[in-house]
Amino acid sequence: MKAAPLFGKLYLIPTTMGDCDPMDVLPQTIKRCVDLIDYYVVENDKTARKSIKLTNPEKKQSELKLFILNKHTETKEHQEFIKPLLEGKNMGLMSEAGCPGVADPGAVIVKLAHEKGIQVIPLVGPSSILLAMMASGMNGQSFTFHGYLPIEKDEKRASFKSLERISFEKNQSQIFIETPYRNNKLLEDLIQTLNPETHLCIAADITLPTEYIKTKKISAWKKETIDLHKRPTIFIIHKM
Repeated sequence: MKAAPLFGKLYLIPTTMGDCDPMDVLPQTIKRCVDLIDYYVVENDKTARKSIKLTNPEKKQSELKLFILNKHTETKEHQEFIKPLLEGKNMGLMSEAGCPGVADPGAVIVKLAHEKGIQVIPLVGPSSILLAMMASGMNGQSFTFHGYLPIEKDEKRASFKSLERISFEKNQSQIFIETPYRNNKLLEDLIQTLNPETHLCIAADITLPTEYIKTKKISAWKKETIDLHKRPTIFIIHKM
């Protein structure tokens, strides 16, 4: 009987969500994996190398072999990325920030690994979506993450009202994000569009020294000024 091929394992390796000591937010498991893995699929070469160096300063950068996965990567390249796994070498999948595979292009590599019969091992680390949900005080038993909302003004405001209606009808928290340099405009539009009684959670710079998390009614947010420009932020709304 022919022996089954010995594939490597794909480790999903969380990273910090900004400039902070990795050991403040990442378990020792992450460091042990980085110690042993030389092959990685990442979004950006420079930031991935920085993250690996911060996690393990002794790791030799010359030994790292990084495959870049972003919006410019062609689908045909995915098969090339997982060749080390098929050859029996373990690989790491890293996001730009937080957990890979969630609101992250790395999900296509995870899907491909499953199709090839490769073991996928998720590791513990910070997820801005879950941390924001935990701290919001909203319904953590029923929530939906929508990613980015439409950019065009009328479509965006229509989506606000739609999410507000769904949250009321289903008692469901609605989570979304925006490109950081458009955060202030998004907040302005939310305040102008949503019902004064609707609750809004703003969770910015999660796990960083500048972390800011507050939940208030829209009527209360109208009285407060906050600068979210270029700060990674999670928004959650819920109409009770």
